[in-house]
Amino acid sequence: MTIETRYARVAVEGRQLYGIAAPFNAQTRIGDFSEVIAPGAFTRTLAENRDILALADHNSSRVLGRTRTGTLTLKETANGLEYTLELPETTDGNDLRALAQRGDLGGVSFGFRALRDSWIGDVRTLHEVALEEISVVAAHPAYNATTVNLRHALQPESQLALMRYWLDTVR
Repeated sequence: MTIETRYARVAVEGRQLYGIAAPFNAQTRIGDFSEVIAPGAFTRTLAENRDILALADHNSSRVLGRTRTGTLTLKETANGLEYTLELPETTDGNDLRALAQRGDLGGVSFGFRALRDSWIGDVRTLHEVALEEISVVAAHPAYNATTVNLRHALQPESQLALMRYWLDTVR
C-alpha cells in the first residue's frame, strides 16, 4: 500500500507547535479529484497506541518528536486530528521554530495509508486511515482548514496518481 500525504497551514507562538493536522469534512482538491476526511478516520490508529512520528518534510532522518515519548500528542476532536509537538533543541527544531515565527512555513502534513474509503463521482471520502506520521513542511497545504501554532511548552489508480501529483507539484 502506498503512503499518501496531505498538508495544512502553519502559525507560530512560543516553542510548541499545535493545531489541526487533518480537518474533518473539509473538501480539498487533490490533482484531478476532491477529498474529504470523515470524522473518526483516525480513531483506530489512535486506539492502537502506535508510535507516530513527527518529521521535518516527511524525512525519517529528521525526527522532531514521537507519540511514544510524549513529545507528540494526537487526538481526534469535532474539528479534526489535533496535534501538539514539542520542538527539540536541535538545528531542525530551532530552524522550524524561526521559520514558523516568520510565517515562512507552508504547513503541516500527514502521511497515511487509506484503509477504507469511498467515491462519489470525483470525490473521495477517507473513512479510516492508518496514520504513519505528521510533518512540518515547507510546501503549500492541501487542506487549508488545518492550523499550526507555536507556544511555550509547559514541561522542559488513485494512490499512484496521488503520489505522482504530490511528487510533481509539492516537491
